[in-house]
Amino acid sequence: MRSLHYTLYREESDYVAQCLDYDVSSFGSTEKEALANLKEALELYLEDLPESAVIPQITDVTVGEFAIA
Repeated sequence: MRSLHYTLYREESDYVAQCLDYDVSSFGSTEKEALANLKEALELYLEDLPESAVIPQITDVTVGEFAIA
């Protein structure tokens, strides 16, 4: 079993769940639905990933904000 990292945020009327370890994301009308959809999407994604693939190791996460003119 793998532990993967994710972010969850609200975008208009939906919640978006995005995996930090792989470029996989999903959404749902509730937080629970978004996470369930992300889990399913990751399971499908990882089925096709070769056993020898390197699993990224997240060691630090920074959330910030900046302005663009």
